[in-house]
Amino acid sequence: MALLKLRHKAQITLPADLRRQFDLKEGDYLEAEAVENGILLKPVSVMERKQAWNEIREAMATVEDTASDPAQTPQEQEEEIARWVKASRLEHDQSRP
Repeated sequence: MALLKLRHKAQITLPADLRRQFDLKEGDYLEAEAVENGILLKPVSVMERKQAWNEIREAMATVEDTASDPAQTPQEQEEEIARWVKASRLEHDQSRP
């Protein structure tokens, strides 16, 4: 366990072994969360909104509905898509170290 010192303007330096272990570079973002016994820092990916929308549009251009259910209403289709997205996010989160 590393001991960190709170510096000027509340800055800390993460030890090099932790930065290597989590492949953290200068400028990377960490999410800070208050937990029962302290503070949890988690690496997060941040992308500019414009770039994110461009990537979403590119991905959507390749999507083809091969198994649509004509009995589903548009609302039911959107809810099903939302469930798929949520499941995908959970799977991605569980695969992170």
